[in-house]
Amino acid sequence: MSKRLQVLFPDDQMREIRRVAKVEGVTVAAWVRRVLVDACREHPYETVEAKLAAVREGAAYSFPTADIDQMLSEIAQGYEQDIEE
Repeated sequence: MSKRLQVLFPDDQMREIRRVAKVEGVTVAAWVRRVLVDACREHPYETVEAKLAAVREGAAYSFPTADIDQMLSEIAQGYEQDIEE
């Protein structure tokens, strides 16, 4: 679903936005959407430090594991047992 956003600019800023959009060959709306999406990408929800801290925390644990083929086989066997019961 789309949402409408209304933003008010002083006349001089609006002229500059129109000029830039025209130079790029897009509508003002398309230009504003692109600029806002780009700005959001520059400021992700979580910081790099927070993501690295989560990875480091997870890496501190030591859980038993197996070869991927063995794990998938065991999972499939579990599904088969549930079906038979």
